[in-house]
Amino acid sequence: MALDATTIQKLAVHLDEAETQHKEVVKITDAYPDLDWDDAYAIQDALRGIKLARGVRIAGLKMGLTSHAKMKQMGVVDPVRGFLTDYGMVADGGECEMSGLIHPKVEAEIAFVTKRALSGPGCHIGAVLAATDFVVPALEVIDSRYLDFKFDLKSVIADNTSAARYVVGGSGGNAIGLDLKNLGVVMEKNGEVVATASGAAVLGHPAQSVAMLANMLGARGEEIPAGTLILTGGVTEAVAVAKGDVINVRYQHLGSVSLRFV
Repeated sequence: MALDATTIQKLAVHLDEAETQHKEVVKITDAYPDLDWDDAYAIQDALRGIKLARGVRIAGLKMGLTSHAKMKQMGVVDPVRGFLTDYGMVADGGECEMSGLIHPKVEAEIAFVTKRALSGPGCHIGAVLAATDFVVPALEVIDSRYLDFKFDLKSVIADNTSAARYVVGGSGGNAIGLDLKNLGVVMEKNGEVVATASGAAVLGHPAQSVAMLANMLGARGEEIPAGTLILTGGVTEAVAVAKGDVINVRYQHLGSVSLRFV
C-alpha cells in the first residue's frame, strides 16, 4: 500500500461528503497518483465504516465492470466490487429524487439472493447456482461523485463503484431452472427502447460474477453470507437520466422493474 491510514481515512471522509452533499470532486488519483489497488479498497472499506458508524445498514453487495469489453478497455482482468446501502433502495415502480444525486445513469442488472454462504478460492458457477435462493430483476442507478463522470478505476473503487440507488423486482425465479445466459433484457426510457441485452453480457453468465465476488472476498479471508443480495453488474450499457424520465426494464421470465426520476 502506498497510503498511510490517516490519508485513507481522510479520502474516505472526502468521498462520503461528496455523496451526502451531492457535490462533484476531482478523481482522487489526481492528488495521489501512486495510490494502488489495495489503497483503493482500503478507502472503500473506510467509507463503509463511516456509513456504518452513522447508522447505515449494508443491504447487499455489488459487482461492476463485469463486461468483458469494458475490462479489456480498462486493461484489467477482474471486475470491481462494492456494497449496497439501505438508503439506496427504491421501491419498484417508485420515485427517485434527482436532488440527492449528481449525474445519475441507470443499468439493468440480474440480482442473486443466496441461501447458503459462498466462499473462495475456487468458487464456480455450479457452486453459485446451488447456493442461490432465487434471482430477481434489478435496476441500478450509478452516480459517480467525480467531476463530469470522469475517473480511473482505482478512483471508482474508492468511491464504492459509483453506487447510489437500486430497485429490486418482486418476481423472482429459480436460478437453476432459468437459462440465465440467454435471458433477454429490454430497457425502455419514456416508452422507447434504449438498450437490449442478454445475461451473457455479464462475464458470459451472471453467476460467474457472483463466483468472482466470492473469490475476491476469499482472498481477504471473507465470504458472501447466506441471505445476501448481489447485483451482478450491468447487463445493458449505462443510460443517462433526467428529471421526469421513466425507466422500465423487461426481463424474460422474470417480469419487469420500473423507476421514475423526480
